[in-house]
Amino acid sequence: MTTASKITLVRVVMIPIFMVLLLLGYRWAALAVFILASVTDFVDGYVARHYNQVSDFGKFLDPLADKLLVTACMLIFTEWGRMPSWAVMIVLAREFAVTGLRLVAVGNGRVIAAGWSGKVKTFSTMVGLCVMMAFPGYVWLDWAVTAVITVTTLYSGVEYFVKNWDVIRP
Repeated sequence: MTTASKITLVRVVMIPIFMVLLLLGYRWAALAVFILASVTDFVDGYVARHYNQVSDFGKFLDPLADKLLVTACMLIFTEWGRMPSWAVMIVLAREFAVTGLRLVAVGNGRVIAAGWSGKVKTFSTMVGLCVMMAFPGYVWLDWAVTAVITVTTLYSGVEYFVKNWDVIRP
């Protein structure tokens, strides 16, 4: 197993720790774990590319770890009434749709790399969720973060399909 994949696995292990801390009300500790987990997303990618450790396992696990971390946080905020379920559904629908598109592409011998808008979506989502954790009690802030997450999610999802429409075109 590569070092990059080990870093990704550490991120996966951090998810339940983050959830327990946030649910028990240890907001700052949860925020620290979330930030550390988010940083490992960039570190494992750097290590994989810089040290030629790109692997199929890493290609599978890295985006899964990102989705699990972000979804865990959004579900807690939904449970607490700080994020509407329709926004979380948009995020999940985009993830399933893009994953499906990638699976169809692979079946046709093509790999769809992560696009710039997808990276912006991931970054803005992680930063936005950190802001929500750091500043609870501001409804306008929750809505602003939800709007940014929703818009970047929709934009990146549409971009993936527009750029790769030939993969599924009848």
